[in-house]
Amino acid sequence: MAFFNRVSPALVEILNKLQSGESLTDFDHNLYEYGSVRYNIQASASSPQIVNLSTWMPPLSPEFSSDCLPDCALQDVKRVYLDSAEVVEPSKQGYMLTLRIDFAELPQRKEDRMKAISEISSLHAVILSSQMKDMLWNLEPRYMGNGMCNPIKIVHQLKEPFFVIKMLEKTTVIYPMRFKDDTDVILATSFFQELVDVSNLEAHYKAPRCTWSPIPPLELRGEPFQYLTTNGGFVSLEIFSQHIRGTKADNTVWNLLTFVSYVKYHVKQCTRGFIQRKMRQRQESLTEVIRSARIRGDEDVKKHQIGGHKNVKKLMNFSRSKMFKKRYTIITNKIKKFHYRIKIKWLLHRFRRQWLRVQKIPLLRKYRKLD
Repeated sequence: MAFFNRVSPALVEILNKLQSGESLTDFDHNLYEYGSVRYNIQASASSPQIVNLSTWMPPLSPEFSSDCLPDCALQDVKRVYLDSAEVVEPSKQGYMLTLRIDFAELPQRKEDRMKAISEISSLHAVILSSQMKDMLWNLEPRYMGNGMCNPIKIVHQLKEPFFVIKMLEKTTVIYPMRFKDDTDVILATSFFQELVDVSNLEAHYKAPRCTWSPIPPLELRGEPFQYLTTNGGFVSLEIFSQHIRGTKADNTVWNLLTFVSYVKYHVKQCTRGFIQRKMRQRQESLTEVIRSARIRGDEDVKKHQIGGHKNVKKLMNFSRSKMFKKRYTIITNKIKKFHYRIKIKWLLHRFRRQWLRVQKIPLLRKYRKLD
């Protein structure tokens, strides 16, 4: 969330501590944010109401590297902090900008005073937005030999650069998306597809057109391989002149700079939180169903206990008739077995008499007894 928040929470805390007068000694503090932004805050015990705030940050694009603050950014800083701070020239050695803050000149009302301190703490966002606006407004298209425009690498976060392709009629911003977890890739892919569908609706025709592709677009042909290896694909936003005019310019530029951070926060926190919230609601509904079923079961048990005597009589009558029927079946089976035994013995006796008796063989010749 810190990457797409314009105000630095750590800087707000330090300035609030200094303006409340808690520090009674000389104050010299170095602050590092986002891995590459440096702040130096100085205040003396003799004049605690005066604070010098110095900052240094790398340029947005390595192609336009410089140790000094660009003129466009310097003019924007003077315009934004006209009533709350003063630009010190030259700046402190090793820093690109130094602001002198006089707490006595800030509004005395608490709400307005806190608003002014928060505005001073967004110095980092003011400088980056000014550089980005200068690229979108004043940069001329740089065509390559094949008719394509040469992309410009923008480094807002060290390990996640994106590319700006400036053309005559529009500017295309391409974001290589990388995620650590496989579940984040699945959620982000569905999010990108839904974002593309919404951007193509007639109700959102004024919004920048969005496209998503799992493979590198043709505009990035020739870029180093390390910038083209992703697991979340490539998101492209088309920016026209009406998107960077007037009061829309600051919001558009800051949204472009923090798009990757916003998507990762949305996927990691909001989407997973939504799924977990739905799971808890489902669990609560199932628990309620089980609880109501138990209540109904207890009521049924009470009803059965009230009419228990009648049910016992019916059960006893039913069990007696069933018992008598069972005994009758056992007795009849015994009688049948006894009858079968008698019949079988009689058949065996008859079979022996007919087939197993010895036949008398008559003699064919008669013999006479000799004296």
